[in-house]
Amino acid sequence: MSMPLILPGKPGGILLICDHASNAVPDDIDLGIDAALLGKHIAIDIGAAPLTERLAARLNAPAILATVSRLVIDLHREPDHPALIPLASDGHAIPGNQAADRADRLRRFHDPYHDALAALIRTERPILLASIHSFTPELESGGAGERPWQAGILSNQDRRAADIAIRLLTEAGIVTGDNEPYSGRLLNATLNRHGEANDIPSVAIEIRNDLISDAAGVARWTEILAPILAEMSNILASGRPSAT
Repeated sequence: MSMPLILPGKPGGILLICDHASNAVPDDIDLGIDAALLGKHIAIDIGAAPLTERLAARLNAPAILATVSRLVIDLHREPDHPALIPLASDGHAIPGNQAADRADRLRRFHDPYHDALAALIRTERPILLASIHSFTPELESGGAGERPWQAGILSNQDRRAADIAIRLLTEAGIVTGDNEPYSGRLLNATLNRHGEANDIPSVAIEIRNDLISDAAGVARWTEILAPILAEMSNILASGRPSAT
């Protein structure tokens, strides 16, 4: 059983989530891929873990970070999602997953992560769930071209946090996509389960990974996001509308 990394913080405010923090593959799992692929975006959200850790320290906010690669199992997918254990990602085959024991990987990795997150929500009573991700500037397959956004804000039906985040990022001069580079209405499993299902305002913040691929980039985006997240929490706590 693989347990997530949990960072302590002040309860009753922001809870940070990093579903794709790790590129770790357990010794008893052979994905059948070149080890170099574990350094790519298909295995890990580049820069997301150090950014989450810096934000947690800066905001004194609790955080939960995954400790297994999404090539083993994608914690940001529903248990019955067809891509939960990927057979291919961005044009790269993952042959070792062809015969994967789905129930075993759910038991070892997916269930402990989501059980721990649910327990954190019960104990920390957060006002805001903020899930930190990163996206690649351009996919290797598909010919979609360069993605122009510096940040993307993903949400599903609950727009309380998303509308505030988009406004504050735009006011800070950040090129921000609303449900870009993909839609949170389709890719929002963790926040659907732990945010919307509990009526807790939640948002996924995606940063283009070339902007947070080194320590300087992580430091810069900590300075950008920390006050924005703090203001979001204050607005949501006060009940002020997002347009104010």
